[in-house]
Amino acid sequence: MSKHSGITVRRLQSVCRAGIAVVATLFFVDYSLAAEPALRDPYAGKKKVLVVADLHTGNQLAHDAVSHAIATLERLGRDSGAYIAFLRTDTVLVTKSEVWGTGDYAKGGARPGRGRNLDYFDAVVFYTNGETEMTPQQKADLLTFVHEDGKGFVGVHTATASFFSWPEYGEMIGAYFDNHPWGVFDAPVVVERPDFPAMKHLPHEFTIRDEMYQYRAPYSREKVDVLASMDTSKLDLTNPNVKRADRDFPIAWVKSYGKGRVFSSTLGHTDESWDDPRVQTLYLEGIKWVLRLTDGNVQPHRRPVPPPHSAAVPDVSLFPTYEVNLEAERRPGVVEAAIDSEWREPRVDRHGPVIARGPLYPQ
Repeated sequence: MSKHSGITVRRLQSVCRAGIAVVATLFFVDYSLAAEPALRDPYAGKKKVLVVADLHTGNQLAHDAVSHAIATLERLGRDSGAYIAFLRTDTVLVTKSEVWGTGDYAKGGARPGRGRNLDYFDAVVFYTNGETEMTPQQKADLLTFVHEDGKGFVGVHTATASFFSWPEYGEMIGAYFDNHPWGVFDAPVVVERPDFPAMKHLPHEFTIRDEMYQYRAPYSREKVDVLASMDTSKLDLTNPNVKRADRDFPIAWVKSYGKGRVFSSTLGHTDESWDDPRVQTLYLEGIKWVLRLTDGNVQPHRRPVPPPHSAAVPDVSLFPTYEVNLEAERRPGVVEAAIDSEWREPRVDRHGPVIARGPLYPQ
């Protein structure tokens, strides 16, 4: 064999080995891809709810019940079949941007791993406290999620004690926390919207032990539909922490925010609250409503007329003076009441017309 023939043979062997290597590589790549098909969504067709329990910027020890709270919300979704809850103690998924892992799982890493973002979910639940770390873009994305996308938002207890420096959040949720004058106590409650899904399981009046909040602006009954409130005739209004001159203390409300739905409640401070079937049903039905699984119109309204001769008679100086024929305003099932400038107790007449001079008792 000539020298050139030996070189040619070695070249052919080298080419063959390279070709075999390429074929083998392609074979094994194809095989591995076939062995690991694209991940399917195990929750396709189900309502998905992102539950965020991030208290690291707030009063953490006072809200240890948050673990039991989110575990209960997850179980309620599973047991009822209404939704699948994703529990997080951070706000990473509260974004419309891409979500990736870190290290090897970061975008461009050895094992890039993607996460969910807001586009995957149908509603967000916040049990947060304090300023809660979110970027300006995340905040804008959350507002868009509700206002433009028509998705749902649920505020649990301290959610109204969050983002005090973000006024758009306050407008979305409906109010900001302004102390809890009575702490945890047996609170007297009156249901104002017995026809609403989250209230149907409750009697007209009841007592429940929990921490009830007092709220401040942007709270307004012109903007939110109060489902239930505290019975001021049974409250100690001499408490120095009571700031609301109108004595209006809601415990749950709903509102529209753009195309979306919002539900919020003060209930849920203690473990015992989350073991209470009344609280469980209230939040389950609230979440179902924001998910549009149930119907219920948003109907902002004035405070109901308190019982005659109750301690809840307002300061007449808070209301404008005018003259009204209450008989002309009569509606079935409504008790008319008025306060004139001379007599400061409610004047009630179920039969004949009443001319009220002075402030009209708010309904």
